[in-house]
Amino acid sequence: MIQPGLTESKRKGSRPSRRGALSGIVTPVVAVAASLLIGSLVIAMLKVNPLVAYGLLFSGAVGNLGQLTGTIVNAIPLMFAGLAVTVAFRGSIFNIGGEGQIYFGALFAILAGTMLKLPPGLHLLVALAAGALGGLLWALIPGYLKAKRGLNEVIITILMNYIATWFVAYLVHGPIREHGWNPQSRLVEVTARLPILIKGTSLHAGIILALLAAVLVHLLLTRTGLGFAIRMVGSNREASRYAGINSARVVILTMCISGALAGLAGASEMLGTRYRLLEGFSPGWGFDAIAVAMVGRQTALGTVLGALFFGALRSGATVMQSGTGLPVVAVYFIQGLIILFMIAGSSVNFLKNLTNRKNPEPTKEVTAGDKPAQGPVLG
Repeated sequence: MIQPGLTESKRKGSRPSRRGALSGIVTPVVAVAASLLIGSLVIAMLKVNPLVAYGLLFSGAVGNLGQLTGTIVNAIPLMFAGLAVTVAFRGSIFNIGGEGQIYFGALFAILAGTMLKLPPGLHLLVALAAGALGGLLWALIPGYLKAKRGLNEVIITILMNYIATWFVAYLVHGPIREHGWNPQSRLVEVTARLPILIKGTSLHAGIILALLAAVLVHLLLTRTGLGFAIRMVGSNREASRYAGINSARVVILTMCISGALAGLAGASEMLGTRYRLLEGFSPGWGFDAIAVAMVGRQTALGTVLGALFFGALRSGATVMQSGTGLPVVAVYFIQGLIILFMIAGSSVNFLKNLTNRKNPEPTKEVTAGDKPAQGPVLG
């Protein structure tokens, strides 16, 4: 039975959403599969059996409990950083400064973890909050400059990455260097460390925080007024301004949330794995996070899965290298292919959507009793 005033387009409205959801699943799967296929051709050209190489890559990532937990540990900072990029992307903000925000988050967490004397539990919370604050403050600068001065956030965040990495390098060589050791900070106090979840492994409670962050990001973007404002500003900034949304404020808040999440990536690494600050501790999580967010289609769940996939690639790369002699850059080559295929898939979807907008299908208005409406429904 058709309810009064229910249009045919509304009754069939689930079809486009299902098609969009299916596209959101198919595109990253095809991108990964195509990347692995092309990667296998390159591996074969290097006189290595691709099946053997991928077998070692897989076993190195999930072959035993230690390797599986290692994959998850590698994925933790990618989850935080990927969520940071996801939040920014949903607001059409290209936060390429995740690397710098990770470094500042790590720095603030180390300072709180080494200089403060607090009871267990509270010390950990303060150190985590300090890490989030460090990333937030470093992201606030480009957010303010974009919102208030109209400056390009891509250029600013890229340049700020260099400032952050070199500033941290200066600190570990001088002001916070542990006396008598290589350039590094003092060890974090035991009271500020993330607890190990499985004895005998490196898996720490940062994974719980990362999953909790993913849930909160999902709720933020889909169930809150701020999340609606972020998506509204991201889709059409001018329209959002006419709707009464303070777009400048939303841009700044979006960058702050993104920076705080990236800061937690650095904090989780310091408080859960390394326990001290080192020069160049990040292997490029801030940049890999862009690929993670793209593979995850800018969704919280997808970002978590993307982070696990890239964490598995990093974990298995060493085993693949030692077993076949292939350079680790082969894994980076596959990551680059994934990004290219994701961009290509997004471009195809964009062109399809653009074509559909130019040639919309006529909608039929149907009312109770399947009688066509006499005129357009206003309001």
